[in-house]
Amino acid sequence: MEVLTPIKARYAETDMMGVVYHANYLLYFEDARTDFLEKAGFPYADIEAAGYMCPVYSVDLQYGEPLRYGEDAFVATRVVESRPTKTTYLQRVFRAGDNPATAKPLVSGHVTACMVERGSFRPVSIKRALPDLYAFYDGIVEPE
Repeated sequence: MEVLTPIKARYAETDMMGVVYHANYLLYFEDARTDFLEKAGFPYADIEAAGYMCPVYSVDLQYGEPLRYGEDAFVATRVVESRPTKTTYLQRVFRAGDNPATAKPLVSGHVTACMVERGSFRPVSIKRALPDLYAFYDGIVEPE
């Protein structure tokens, strides 16, 4: 399962060259993971209501061509690894109209998130805490 989340490069997200500042891709990726969970039937708000949070554990980004102010684009998000304690997403940014199966991404990255108890920030097993979410992840993993 791959979810496509539309984005638009806003002026405030660009640098003096008119290109999206590199750190802002992390914001796009966060929005896209939230959209992914929503479309999968596991809204992040429900995860938090259950007493859990999913902080980012690690990020690895590769930058290609720049996205510029005013350009329409989208983030393609899919799960590439699911473990009881961590989930790794492949997230790629494309210009609107690009085909993710054939186009070269502008930016690509792997984002690994873990699950913690909201109050203590203590790591928990997704498999034990939210077994339906874990089963969903396990069923849609698309290794690279």
